[in-house]
Amino acid sequence: MTRRMTGGEAIVSGLIANGVDTVFGLPGAQMYPLFDALTQAGDRIRTVGARHEQACGYMAFGYGRSTGKPGVYSVVPGPGVLNTTAALATAWGCCTPVVCLTGQIPSAFIGKRRGHLHEIADQLGTLRSVVKWAARIERAADAPDMVAEAFRQAQSGRPGPVALEMAWDVMAGAEEVPAARPAVIDANPPPAADEIARAAALIRAARFPVIMTGSGAQHAAAEVARLAQAIGAPVAAFRGGRGVVDETGEHGISSYAAFKLYPECDVLIGIGTRLEMPTMRWANMMQVIDRPAPPPHIIRIDIDPDEMARLVPHAGIVADAADGAAALVAALAGHRAADNRERIARARAAAATETAVVQPQMDYLAVIRDVLPADGLLVEELCQAGFTSYFGYPVRHPRSYVSTGFQGTLGFGFQTALGVKVAHPDKPVVSITGDGGFLFGVQELATAVQYGIGLVTVLFNNEAYGNVRRDQEQRFGNRLIGADLVNPDFLALARAFRLDGYRVHSPAELRPVLQAAIAADRPSLIEVVVPRGSEVSPWPFIHPVRAY
Repeated sequence: MTRRMTGGEAIVSGLIANGVDTVFGLPGAQMYPLFDALTQAGDRIRTVGARHEQACGYMAFGYGRSTGKPGVYSVVPGPGVLNTTAALATAWGCCTPVVCLTGQIPSAFIGKRRGHLHEIADQLGTLRSVVKWAARIERAADAPDMVAEAFRQAQSGRPGPVALEMAWDVMAGAEEVPAARPAVIDANPPPAADEIARAAALIRAARFPVIMTGSGAQHAAAEVARLAQAIGAPVAAFRGGRGVVDETGEHGISSYAAFKLYPECDVLIGIGTRLEMPTMRWANMMQVIDRPAPPPHIIRIDIDPDEMARLVPHAGIVADAADGAAALVAALAGHRAADNRERIARARAAAATETAVVQPQMDYLAVIRDVLPADGLLVEELCQAGFTSYFGYPVRHPRSYVSTGFQGTLGFGFQTALGVKVAHPDKPVVSITGDGGFLFGVQELATAVQYGIGLVTVLFNNEAYGNVRRDQEQRFGNRLIGADLVNPDFLALARAFRLDGYRVHSPAELRPVLQAAIAADRPSLIEVVVPRGSEVSPWPFIHPVRAY
């Protein structure tokens, strides 16, 4: 059965068929037919606008990262979509499903280099360099199948961002279009019996196994917890895998506590992770380690078969994290694991004592953790408090800690947190950011107010790019360039954008203000004044050096 519709309407019909409830977007000439179709969709799809295209991409990333469902955004082609490529690269690095919908110049002009509005030489090729899959929809009638394919690609195997483009004339033109359908997600490969047996044998022979989780394990919390219990293993993560196991429970530990335990580890089980900590952070960031020699023996569970060549394990299980962990538990039936709870508790206590020197960040994070409920969401940023949160903020639930991952995209945090809050309107969401990164997207305060997005932003103002300044002081003879900042009056800025604004000078002052802001559930900005250069560096606990 077909229905006559425009290309824009055909795309939106595909979104509805795939369960999309929110699109982040910024309309423009080539995208008018799609945004008109979103208007006609009514309350079936909520459209959230933005003041800069980069925010559309970051909000979609936050939505996808915190839900596991594809985040969708739409912007104009050329400079518009180019403004979102940092968000796409972040989604790619964090294995997060994001669907980018953009336009194209008129069909007859593609490849002609005549200088049509928003033309770039090879938009599809540019997009393919930062996403998992990208394609052009050539006809409105092709849109339902192409949209379904985009959602299949975004969610099958290793999740990631995808992009679809449609030419201006095709999006505005109309023809008979078949009914849209939902994507059929690829079935996950079953764990290979011989690899499960090899991994189980290594675990049975181990004295002290350790589990590390990544983004690919976020949906497998129950299975990972059962595996940790079955083998008596601590569970650690650096960024993407945090919260898979409660970091305040018997088995969950911080990345620095894991560092302290690592010399005792004889079997390392990586689940949905690149194992960045032991192979780069704790080794040598300038030297590729792709065939590590034991100890420890490395077991990897990963949906992406290519990972087994990037870092060659001693047992490689190509499978979904939940399936692989469950298969290991079954294979270990009857295994009597050592009781390592006391060893884990000692490492956790020792790590807490040592990292307590990272002030004032640790005390501020302790307040935020105490005020936020266990399932409240925190979005970090590349600032001193954000870096400290890698090891200094216990994460209790899956998908409740949103990070930029290895991309390190400065300025992502506040904009991403808006998308997280849109996805979780009934949960408190806190964005921690620095004055430098925050100003990358400060205009989105208007978006928060316009759409009633009750995000609480805690802005640490040290009037500097703190890391840059410290590095220039310590490594380049105190020759400062581009590190010190001149900032606006952030309280006046909050008032100008018509949102709640506060200023505090200590963790004790932050507590009641944060409690009130969360309770109000309105857009709010809390400036934390930090004297320039006063923060203790968190980096000795992120790149720790082992003393021998």
